[in-house]
Amino acid sequence: MLVHIIADYGSGDLAFAEVVQRIKLYLPDAELIPVPVPPFSTLAAGFCIAQLGLNAAPPGTLIYHNVAPRLDDHAARPGNAGEGLAYARLPTGVRVIGVNSGYALSFIKDVAEKFRWAASPAEGSQFRSRDVFPQAAAAIALGLPSALGDEIDPGALPPPPSSVIAYVDGYGNLKTTIAFDAKKVRPGKHIRVRVNDREQEALVSDGTFAVRHGELAFAPGSSGWPVRHGGEVRWMEIFLRGGNAWDLFKKPAIGSAIAIA
Repeated sequence: MLVHIIADYGSGDLAFAEVVQRIKLYLPDAELIPVPVPPFSTLAAGFCIAQLGLNAAPPGTLIYHNVAPRLDDHAARPGNAGEGLAYARLPTGVRVIGVNSGYALSFIKDVAEKFRWAASPAEGSQFRSRDVFPQAAAAIALGLPSALGDEIDPGALPPPPSSVIAYVDGYGNLKTTIAFDAKKVRPGKHIRVRVNDREQEALVSDGTFAVRHGELAFAPGSSGWPVRHGGEVRWMEIFLRGGNAWDLFKKPAIGSAIAIA
């Protein structure tokens, strides 16, 4: 069983090792892949969940995610309570288990075949994703009938924000929530791209290497997935061929607004 662990512990952090160890205790045959996202970035987590969960995956694939800034209640939290553990089943057969926090489920809310609460407490440990949630996730993965609770109304989940940075990959490419539209993308046109207080000229392209070395481009990227009622969405990227667009724009945070002129 392939299990993606999407969390904001930090690349190579001890927390990843501890969670891997705990999940293996309950699912000894699982192949676990850590996927780090920036601290408290439910938007990046949601983007990764959709990219991995809505594209072709091996049978039995599970996504276990935990980015829980505990922003659902700003008061003091008795027992380290936080956002509840949710479950979703996607059309690909991938199962998604993790906290219902921020935008974590926003990209899959319109396509998931099932949304349920997991039969798991939302408190009991500061490190719930190690001490509380793995056993509940394993119960769901094993199909135990008592593992799931009430249904979740997907209409109550927030939609993803438009025209923002959703993810920054290892090359410094900025993956956006601007959907590719063949009617609007005019290859060869020069535009101005503004992120926060930084503005740069970019070339509109229909492919990553259709620009010169050292040139900033705005083009449909490698991320996207099928959508309801057929078709697919493909997300635009801002990339600097041979360089790092994230550095060029002074390392903007996930969720930073993007303006195109």
